Amino acid sequence: MKRRVVVTGMAGISPLGCDWRDILRALKTCRNAVRVMREWEDITGLRTCLGAPAAPFDLPLERYTRKAMRSMGRIAQMACRAAELALEDAGLLEETAFLRSGRVGVSYGSSAGSLASIADFGRMIDSRAVSGLNANSYVRMMPHTAPANIAVFFGLRGRIHTTSSACTSGSQGIGYAYETIAHGHADAMIAGGAEELDAADAAVFDTLFATSTRNAAPQSTPRPYDRDRDGLVIGEGAGALILEEYEHARARGANLLAEVIGFGTNCDGAHITQPCAETMAVALRLALADASLPPQAIAYVNGHGTATEVGDIAESQATHAVFGGKTPFSSLKSYIGHTLGAAGALEAWWTIAMMRENWFAPTLNLDHLDPRCAELDYLVGGGRALECEYVMTNNFAFGGINTSLIFRRTP
Repeated sequence: MKRRVVVTGMAGISPLGCDWRDILRALKTCRNAVRVMREWEDITGLRTCLGAPAAPFDLPLERYTRKAMRSMGRIAQMACRAAELALEDAGLLEETAFLRSGRVGVSYGSSAGSLASIADFGRMIDSRAVSGLNANSYVRMMPHTAPANIAVFFGLRGRIHTTSSACTSGSQGIGYAYETIAHGHADAMIAGGAEELDAADAAVFDTLFATSTRNAAPQSTPRPYDRDRDGLVIGEGAGALILEEYEHARARGANLLAEVIGFGTNCDGAHITQPCAETMAVALRLALADASLPPQAIAYVNGHGTATEVGDIAESQATHAVFGGKTPFSSLKSYIGHTLGAAGALEAWWTIAMMRENWFAPTLNLDHLDPRCAELDYLVGGGRALECEYVMTNNFAFGGINTSLIFRRTP
């Protein structure tokens, strides 16, 4: 019998801030965190100069010592701090015996390791010299740098799931953590994803002509689902959820923030970068089947909403195929850009938090719906007050990877 899984802690580092009350105030101002990246302006051929850096965050010196941080690039630093804040929120940060029991693990990811360290190896190849490399250079650049550093930082001895799947890294991290606990392999998991902002990430999408070039008007972009969109903006951050077995959480008197009741993931198996609406819809239906819910039970859907032409159109069509046009729907990327490996985790955190607030943020800059996007109940303007029991959040990635998570309100 599948065990119940609840969320007992949530935290993160985002371009809108690191505290939910600050983030909520920012969401309600209907202004995004996109800015001009002056440090990119001298890169020949890079068309975009827009990004959404993470807000400043602290690393307490008594814990983030030089020894503790020598294996951490920026991704791992943000991941560990987000995990620490989430453990504190869950009331588990000081439960050392439990954290080291072997019943707590990590399911966490990023698109890649720290790009600064990857660049160090690139310079070695160009210069034919290993100067600048050290024993931790690889550890900072390896794809599982975030979950490995989290495990070492907190002394965890359970499972590690590395979810390096680009834009679905964070949501797969949560989904696999949920499955791990549900099937009895752990009692708690730190789940989520992180990504640092680097010009190389922008260049990946720039070469595909998928980045916004509204360099003179950063507040006007990205524009998910809008007729006048011109591409995505890269963001930065880290999100962490503490998932815990329901009876274990109740026994220790934990604050139950939400229950994870559905997870669906699959792949298109058709094209590396062109999404397929039909298999995207299947992922949503897999999550509904896992939750034993009909589509009409979902009161809000958080969309992936990258503000790319093919992505927006395919996602909206997939959503309409499952829900029709009556389920409230919006994209949080209009506020913080596309945080890649962190996106699924930050969006899950904020979706749960909005459910608990009974208020859901609108999509910014959605002034004229692209007629090729399906007719959905797009939230625009000042957001919407909604009291609901079930919410869904979806993410889609290169490689045709599709994910869907469903959360239930808890008392």
